[in-house]
Amino acid sequence: MHKSVTTSYFADIDARNHSAWKIFDSVRGAFSEGGPAFPGAKIEMKSHIQICIRNLNCIKGFFIPREEMSFPIRP
Repeated sequence: MHKSVTTSYFADIDARNHSAWKIFDSVRGAFSEGGPAFPGAKIEMKSHIQICIRNLNCIKGFFIPREEMSFPIRP
């Protein structure tokens, strides 16, 4: 879908110097998996959201996760 939108966008730019097509910077998808979290629940055990950042200029920063440590920490 995004390839088709991008192709149409640039074709319009070349032909008319503008386009009504919108290029998406990011996309989000919701996934429900794993069956109900408990009997009668509408939430599933492994529900999660995934994002895809298409325009890397949208990423303002990132972090590298620390190694796990035991908690609570003994004095």
